[in-house]
Order: sequence, then structure tokens, then C-alpha cells
Amino acid sequence: MPQHSIFGHSRLTKTHKYSIAGAATLGAAALAFTLVPGSSHAEAETVSAAPVAFQVAAGAPQIKDVHASVTNQLATADQQAKDAAAKLKAAQDKAAAAAKVKAEAAAAAKAKAQAAAKAKAEKARQVKEAASRAAARKPVYANNLDGWIRESLAIMKAKGIPGSYEGLHRNIIRESSGNPNAINNWDINAINGIPSKGLLQVIPPTFATYHVAGTSWNIYDPVANITAAANYAADKYGSMDNVNSAY
Repeated sequence: MPQHSIFGHSRLTKTHKYSIAGAATLGAAALAFTLVPGSSHAEAETVSAAPVAFQVAAGAPQIKDVHASVTNQLATADQQAKDAAAKLKAAQDKAAAAAKVKAEAAAAAKAKAQAAAKAKAEKARQVKEAASRAAARKPVYANNLDGWIRESLAIMKAKGIPGSYEGLHRNIIRESSGNPNAINNWDINAINGIPSKGLLQVIPPTFATYHVAGTSWNIYDPVANITAAANYAADKYGSMDNVNSAY
């Protein structure tokens, strides 16, 4: 069948077929064009993204060079993509490892703080319970001569100071008649400006020297006065039980 071109009528004696495939971008679809000289139109066919191939009746070595170049470019791009992916993964792994270390450190710090708080709370509880038990065990003494003597005896026992209820009571009655605010303003001590005071008529210097730790520093305090006097008597006479007159 005769072929017509825009330049006039002529019969083709030879058909040249060109197949062109090119990659616009890496991994994009390739296009192949079939051109027939003298035709009034060109048909375009879409083909799969395979290595680009040029088929020409002549110049096959050039096509091979182009094919090799494109293949090399694709291989290079593929390797670059793999390298980039490897670097990204390495960075992500490093970030994940750092986050894990940070999280573990935070968890350890939290656990340590919780343990410290728990230990502190437990210690406070034990102290409170011990104080409660001590308070429960602590006897309550009457606020009278009998109670003062008994409380003094408990302190004397704890401090290793000898003396008995009878010995303390006997000397208290003789010295002050059981009056914790008694004061002697007529004897030699009074004349010297240091009158005897309290249940067992102790002068201030003696009270200060033989004061028993844990008791009041008030010389008129019944328990403090008794224990200081008993401490003095133990030092000078062996015990308040051995005192039967002014001492």
C-alpha cells in the first residue's frame, strides 16, 4: 500500500525502526517509541522499567555504550540508596540505644529515690514506734513526796547511784519536812551567802557539782534536788542511807 508523507508521494524502499527506552528518574517507567519514516503519525508504547535499550539498524556499538552507561548509573544510584539507608539505620539504632540508656538511667534513679523514700519512711516509723513503746513503758509518778522519791530512785538506779527509799525519805523529813521550797537562812552556809535549798537542803555549789544528767537544773526541783544530794552522799558517805544528821 502506498505511503504518503507531508513532503509528497514516495514509496518507501526500506523501513527503519527505532526503539528508544529512557529512564527519566531512577525507578521511573521507561518509554519506547516506534517511529516509521514517512508515517503521518507516531505511536507511543509504554513498556516496563527495564534496562534502556536502543535498537537501530546501524550503530549497535553506540547502543551498547549507552546501555552500559545507564546500567552503571542505575547500579551507582542503587548503591548510594543502600548506603543512605544503612547510614539512616545506623543513626536510628544509635538514637534508640541512647534513648534506652537514658530511660534505664531514669528508671534506676527513680527506683533509687523510691527506695530511699521507703527506707526513710520505715526509719521514721520505727523511731515513732520505739518512742511510743518507751512512752508506754515510762512509769507515771505522783506529784508528791512518794512520787518524787520513787522517780529519783529510778534515775539513781540507771546512773548507778546507791540509796534506798527509807534512806532518802528519812533524810528528807529531817532536812525539810518534805517541802521542796525549803531554804535555810540562818546556818553557816546562809551566813556565807550560799544557803541550803530544797528537799535535802543542798547548797548551790554542791548541786552544780553533783547534778545528775537528765534532771532539771533548778535546785528547787524535787527530783533534781534528791538525785544530786544522793549523788553527793554516795561520793562522801557511800550512800544516803549512811547519813543520819547534817551532811
